[in-house]
Amino acid sequence: MLVIGIDPGTAITGYGLVRGEPGGALEAVDWGVILTPAKTPIAERLDQIYTSLNEILKEHQPEEAAVEAIFFQKNVKTAMSVGQARGVVLLALQRAGLAASDYSPNEIKQAVSGYGGADKQQVQSMVKALLNLKETPKPDDAADALAVAICHLHTANTPARLESAGSPND
Repeated sequence: MLVIGIDPGTAITGYGLVRGEPGGALEAVDWGVILTPAKTPIAERLDQIYTSLNEILKEHQPEEAAVEAIFFQKNVKTAMSVGQARGVVLLALQRAGLAASDYSPNEIKQAVSGYGGADKQQVQSMVKALLNLKETPKPDDAADALAVAICHLHTANTPARLESAGSPND
């Protein structure tokens, strides 16, 4: 199963595509960021995110999608702009026929590192290890997006793994 993970932002939107193989093996297919210039009007920046994400979706044709949920921020202006970028991401995914699963930062950290309070370095080290990469993916937003995809693969596969293991009463 090919999953796209997305870390939305107005200035930088990270994306990461991870293929989950039977038996739990993970493979990084592609990752990167969509950058928008700071002085550009917000409508143009959102259009650029939407257009670029559509190109990525057409190229890779993922089967499922996961997006990092917005967590409470002290800076309301930042939270609003991230919310706008997230809305455009959700629209692009919907138009591509992909339902998006949402994961909080703590859920992502838990799924990738085993600890919901892990710091950024711990999560990035685990992304590198889980995907068997020689180096930590850069920039950070791309590594974060790969973590979102890994979280989805681990979370989405849990019911199937439990079912295949059988109940203790079998």
